[in-house]
Amino acid sequence: MIGKDLLQLRGMPRETITEILDTAEQMREVGRRKVKKVPPLRGRLVVTLFFENSTRTKTSFELAAKRLSADTLSFNVNTSSTTKGETLMDTARTIYAMQPDAVVVRHACAGAPHLLARNFPWRVLNAGDGIHEHPSQGLLDMLTIRDKFGSLEGRTVAIVGDVQHSRVARSNIWGLTTMGARVIVAGPGTMCRAELSGLPVEMRHTIDEVVRDADVIMLLRIQHERLGRGVLPSAREYATFYGLDLARLRMAGPDVMVMHPGPINRGVEIGADVADSAQSVILDQVTNGIAVRMALLYLLLGSDSPGAGALHAAD
Repeated sequence: MIGKDLLQLRGMPRETITEILDTAEQMREVGRRKVKKVPPLRGRLVVTLFFENSTRTKTSFELAAKRLSADTLSFNVNTSSTTKGETLMDTARTIYAMQPDAVVVRHACAGAPHLLARNFPWRVLNAGDGIHEHPSQGLLDMLTIRDKFGSLEGRTVAIVGDVQHSRVARSNIWGLTTMGARVIVAGPGTMCRAELSGLPVEMRHTIDEVVRDADVIMLLRIQHERLGRGVLPSAREYATFYGLDLARLRMAGPDVMVMHPGPINRGVEIGADVADSAQSVILDQVTNGIAVRMALLYLLLGSDSPGAGALHAAD
């Protein structure tokens, strides 16, 4: 059972992860129909509450909710009272008065979704909190890997880039190792520091050390706002030492999978020719993101909805 909320993958049982991924496979079929809508969440209200900019994750959650026939409300923080000093809890109380069934929240502060989950009865789905976790991204990445290899057990996944500040990396590390995968990480010393040794990973410091061993190479977005601030001198230097170009890709096995959570910086962490290559599954990740978020909303809200179980409506 998934429980009341989706806050993190750390500590999530293997059986629960499998249930989510299996459900997402069913949900993916909805997107292949002529009419891409089923009724399980009819009458439910899903609110998206994003305190950080997002396009992919926010749109994906909203589309997932609509495909399940839920109503959606996007709470625009940039034009809300939070810009006037209103606290997170006051904003949440306002939303509570609107009687939502689930709130999808992204916040710059780690633990913000946990605070809401403790204080309000509606379901909370963490869409990224600080540098803590981004659980739905980790789940969609695992689904994408499972699609290709059939199982996560025994696979080697290399995560390259700013692992230190990446909530995507943390969710993937916890989820993948729970499912029996081996995770190795690599990045500059300022982005892949010694304290990561507390996570169930093997550490390297050059991309060349990991590409030969990997079944999957996952590149992390280099956030330009961090460049030139003592973390990394320049995007060009990063591309030279840690970017995945065709020459490095040829060092890997012929069946290696290339992933990226997006948005991508072409020519920095990933070459344009690699991003568009047959080994890239970046667009598959987007498709799987909708399916995984449909599965999460269904498992959290669907059991007692009027249309529960009605996934097989006529096309």
